[in-house]
Amino acid sequence: MSTFFAILSSITTLVICLSLVYYLAAMFAGMHELKKSGTSLAVQGNTAYADPFEDSPNTFDVYVMIPCLNEEAVIGRTVATLVGNTRTTTTIVIDDGSEDTTAQIAREEGGEKVIVLRRELPNARQGKGVALNQAYELIKKLVTERGENPERVLILVMDADGRLSNGAFSHILPLFEDPQVAGVQLAVRIRNRATNFLTWFQDFQFWAMSAVTQFGRAKTGTVSLGGNGQFTRLSALLALKNQPWSDSLTEDLDLAITLLSDGWKLTTTPDASVDQQGLESLRRLIVQRRRWYQGHMTAGKRLPDIWRNHNFSNARALELTAYLLVPWLIDLPWSILFHFTLYLFIIRAGSIFSFVTGPVALVVGVTLWYLLTFAPAIMTTVVYFRRDRRTSFWLCLVLGHAFLVMNYLSFICAWGALWRILRGRTGWDKTKRTVENDDTPPTPLAPAR
Repeated sequence: MSTFFAILSSITTLVICLSLVYYLAAMFAGMHELKKSGTSLAVQGNTAYADPFEDSPNTFDVYVMIPCLNEEAVIGRTVATLVGNTRTTTTIVIDDGSEDTTAQIAREEGGEKVIVLRRELPNARQGKGVALNQAYELIKKLVTERGENPERVLILVMDADGRLSNGAFSHILPLFEDPQVAGVQLAVRIRNRATNFLTWFQDFQFWAMSAVTQFGRAKTGTVSLGGNGQFTRLSALLALKNQPWSDSLTEDLDLAITLLSDGWKLTTTPDASVDQQGLESLRRLIVQRRRWYQGHMTAGKRLPDIWRNHNFSNARALELTAYLLVPWLIDLPWSILFHFTLYLFIIRAGSIFSFVTGPVALVVGVTLWYLLTFAPAIMTTVVYFRRDRRTSFWLCLVLGHAFLVMNYLSFICAWGALWRILRGRTGWDKTKRTVENDDTPPTPLAPAR
């Protein structure tokens, strides 16, 4: 039994070290890139999401694709922010067999500036990738008819509830002047974050962790694409052997790997972002995250191709490998080892704190234990607070330490995804939206500084 515990302890130590190294490397890389560009963590912290075309240069033709399935609750405002400008932008609303008034609302808000691409059953509802590919074929046709240069044409994928930050295009379009850049992914904010703890925590994850680590990945040009606020260069998509968007549950990640395999760069910018609705129900959040995990985990099958591909430098291949292996090497093992570690801590608490011989030693010991145990939580708390000073520091502190409990969300979703993979299940449930009565940002919990 002692040998078993020794082996398990060694594995636990390895997983803890892997996760800590990956987390710290990703976060520090992101902050380093921000500092190098002369940008602070607070950038975009109090931005509005109403006029993405403010100060936009007319250097690229932009086609916007919005896949929709029963999105009447949110599609109107999204379309309105994309067509209410003097810029020549074509917005395509892909109505994937909706049973509500999605198409009608899109036409009313967009008028002649919007194309509603209606998909009928049984061809409809076959997955987001299929819907995007049909709109992509339409875009290719329009580009040819209009005599536009594919090198100067961008495709923007938006969720039906997505809205770009003010002046977003003025920061994004110049990035594509680099001929090696095939895609740009924006950081995400949760618009209804003040609704409940779940929505706050989603914003905490997106704004304090995902966004900052993505800034770091820009150094290697391996930024991961998402389904909302995703820009791609048409000529890069045309060079692909197959249709751009696959039938994967995370077709955006799959596209990112494909573009990187062809030698392109994927990047981001701290000066623009996209906001969206957070899920207010725990059940819906689990369903969404389980789907993300499943897509992420199945993308691991492409690792052999990545390492055989000469378009990947060692740094790019290593970074992408680490990202793809997170569910397999960290989340799944830690879901078991966390409880083993907790058990050992309880039964060995006496020996661990045997050095405590008085009040001073107790304070020092507990402080050191806390700093070592909660270092990632403390760091993320500070980052989130600096990203948006309107948020109370105490709320940031609670959200940072909530990872101890919210880890169970990751555990449940990772194991649920693995179960679906083993059973060969690839279907997905549609994310349901909430009707929004006003679009004002959450009321600040602390004065802006």
